[in-house]
Amino acid sequence: MSGFLRNMPPVGLEVDLVDIPVKGRLPPQLDGTLLRIGPNPLFPAEGAHWFAGDGMVHAFHIAGGTVRYQNRWVRTARWLAERAAGRALAGGLEDTAGDGLANTNIVHHGGRLLALEEAHPPVALRLDGLATLGSADFDAPVSGPFTAHPKVDPVTGQLLFFGYGTPDWLGPGMCFGVLDAGGRVERFDRFEAPYASMVHDFAATAHYAVFPVQPLTASRERMRAGGPPFAWEGERACALGVLHRNAPVDSLAWWSLPSCHAYHVMNAWEDGSVLRIDVMQAHAAALFPRPDGSPVADAGGARLSRWSIDLDDRRHTARSELLCEVRGEFPRIDERRSGLPYRHGWFIGHDPGGHDPGGHDPGSEQPFSRIVHIDHARPLAPDVHALADGDACSEAVFVARSPGAEEGDGWLLAVAYRGAADRSDLLVFDARDVGAGPLASASLPVRVPNGFHGNWIPS
Repeated sequence: MSGFLRNMPPVGLEVDLVDIPVKGRLPPQLDGTLLRIGPNPLFPAEGAHWFAGDGMVHAFHIAGGTVRYQNRWVRTARWLAERAAGRALAGGLEDTAGDGLANTNIVHHGGRLLALEEAHPPVALRLDGLATLGSADFDAPVSGPFTAHPKVDPVTGQLLFFGYGTPDWLGPGMCFGVLDAGGRVERFDRFEAPYASMVHDFAATAHYAVFPVQPLTASRERMRAGGPPFAWEGERACALGVLHRNAPVDSLAWWSLPSCHAYHVMNAWEDGSVLRIDVMQAHAAALFPRPDGSPVADAGGARLSRWSIDLDDRRHTARSELLCEVRGEFPRIDERRSGLPYRHGWFIGHDPGGHDPGGHDPGSEQPFSRIVHIDHARPLAPDVHALADGDACSEAVFVARSPGAEEGDGWLLAVAYRGAADRSDLLVFDARDVGAGPLASASLPVRVPNGFHGNWIPS
């Protein structure tokens, strides 16, 4: 069994650990907190989807060359009800009641720490101690689903967000909004997509927002008939909605793209009249069935690809090109280049023969077992750190050496599961030389289960 699969079960305890042993030397400039979040069901239910577990936050506080760790469940209304009942309660990806699962991403904006899960509004937490404060209220009219992948404009400090399945969950309605640097609402609009789908991520450039509607379709009627609420319909084309950030929502236009699927965007930028969007693209959506419940034969594994949207193209046809053969997921960049031309990116790769963790390729033995650095000046020669057999790695997060450091000059932080010892390490790399191995590692006596996303918050 791969390290990724061995690290799937939830942990049952909340802990506070200090003076974690460190091998090597932590850079003295590292002063802050690495936060990660993921599904960790309080009461695991047989057959439940991985995406539907209660959110748990993991915090690595780094200062003065030392590391301390703590983890806490996000105490949503559902979590509190489950604890009171002493068992798992009904509800999954189709459940929109309460404040959701809060299990997908955790961001800090406008002085607030927000746990995000795309079917519900954010949940606010306290950074010191990770206490749950409750559902994050915004100025009217912001309501309903709020993406787990907002984008922060590095120039203006604005946070751009969207939602899908709103106001009717599993319907084609979507929304787009902007918060200023202080967290106040500057814009909130609703629009309708060509068809209802799961829209996990989106792209933002200096002047545009792009909403990728892909054939991982949503259907309330299908769900009521006993089918899956989300299913892969690969015969449909993708529709990419393009909106100028300062234009009215009724100016939004749609470009077509041949059928494919990308959960995550690495970055996007403007190249003259062409929008470039780098994504982790697969043939089909992993982890979801076809409308009749049958499995997708071969999702193919996600590979770094580039979508191009020519704003002058009257046919409104986008194109895709492959950038890197290495399969993987969880792309990240130096966020100071978000929405701008960039050089450096990172993602978590599978073993050379692996595809994805969805069970589509029985030969995939070690998913999420490599840390991959892409230098777009040398895209065919990725810089790779391979973990030991039986290990698996989380999404890696970039931390700049200083606010004015050049792009990519800093460190990459990731959490690795050590299969042989059934525990986890915090790893710190030179971000532009991950192949050299970690500069330092902090060895936890406990396991950090597979999660989704995270971010660095400087002290």
